[in-house]
Amino acid sequence: MLCWEQGYKNIQQPALWITALEATWMELGARTLRAAGIDTAEPADARNTCLEILSQSLAAVAQILSARLGREVVPEHGAERRQAGAAAYTFTATVGYAGAALPFEVALTAGLMRALDIGAVEAFPHDPGALLPADFGAAGAGALEVSGSPVSHTMDLLLDVELAVSVSFGRTELPIKEILKLTTGSIVELNRSLSEPVEVIVNNCVVARGEVVVIDGNYGVRIQQIISRQDRLRSLR
Repeated sequence: MLCWEQGYKNIQQPALWITALEATWMELGARTLRAAGIDTAEPADARNTCLEILSQSLAAVAQILSARLGREVVPEHGAERRQAGAAAYTFTATVGYAGAALPFEVALTAGLMRALDIGAVEAFPHDPGALLPADFGAAGAGALEVSGSPVSHTMDLLLDVELAVSVSFGRTELPIKEILKLTTGSIVELNRSLSEPVEVIVNNCVVARGEVVVIDGNYGVRIQQIISRQDRLRSLR
């Protein structure tokens, strides 16, 4: 089993737990790695890939919570746990593929429900096509259950979440005394030459590199390289 505990700033800790069977995180991790050109996935690599997907998804959830609560909510205190704690509401979200549905159990704490000021019925109606009652015991250890019911639309909701995308032309470090000397017309030398590609950054993570172009008087970036999973993890450190 993989169990991830996630907290959010300005919400009573922890906020929620996400639990997945080994079959789920192995399949999701392996599929993602194959899409990146890695045909053979070791269990540790598949697990780390699944955790990276969870991290990115939970960061997107923070933006949804921020919009709902009307104040900034950011992820914090995320960590693996042996099992989920006491929850006010539990449901199953599925990641759907052709011929496969990978279930994750999501458990919300009373603190999160109070912060949202909503009841379980209002927040999560029992729609068989969206949120299904969690029952991991029925699948059995290491089993992957594929049902004929409609695939969850939970991931579709995340696809509409807006993320800030920035482009880095370079970086440098200056002593405070040098920064105080900066005036109009001063030149700051960066650690990147004119011929080197610029970095495309999403959620403080470098996801791609490319060349700067000008389109109708506006700057743009032509993507030349998508960053590998290993390099993305290194950029977060």
